[in-house]
Amino acid sequence: MDYDLSTVRIGTENFDCPIDDRWFEDYRVGAVYEYGHVEVTEAQIVHYANIYDPQSIHTNPGTAEDGPFKGLIASGWQTASIFMRIFVDHYLTAVGSLASPGIDELRWTAPVRPGDRLWVRITVEGKRLSNSKPDRGIVTTTGEMFNSGHTKVLSLRAMNMIAIRPE
Repeated sequence: MDYDLSTVRIGTENFDCPIDDRWFEDYRVGAVYEYGHVEVTEAQIVHYANIYDPQSIHTNPGTAEDGPFKGLIASGWQTASIFMRIFVDHYLTAVGSLASPGIDELRWTAPVRPGDRLWVRITVEGKRLSNSKPDRGIVTTTGEMFNSGHTKVLSLRAMNMIAIRPE
């Protein structure tokens, strides 16, 4: 099941360099980036859930109507996956990413429903040079995802190891 991943920058801030020439030095603490939109369909929700999270609130529209959310909702893991795709396509360096030690404080704050158009806000919260590896630093980012009604549906804190610009 494909998503239309033709998301674009929707905020006013942008990096001074393209994603394929982005390094640790290019991430500015306090910068805020916004990208969107990805529309989520009922077929995508059901397809994802049938493979990865087969709970009836995600797989069966009829049963979901009588459930706690009064309708079909996307798995939180699907919501996080959509966030990750936008994060990788637009924010995370394509040449300097050296992996991540993890994500903290992942929250699904509201359900994602069929027809929702999702967008993300990414804020550079901090950065520091690695104490043990002089070729890299760690960038800490707050990520938020919203639906078209500006309701926050996801929040998280990510840490990414990013290479220093080669000399």
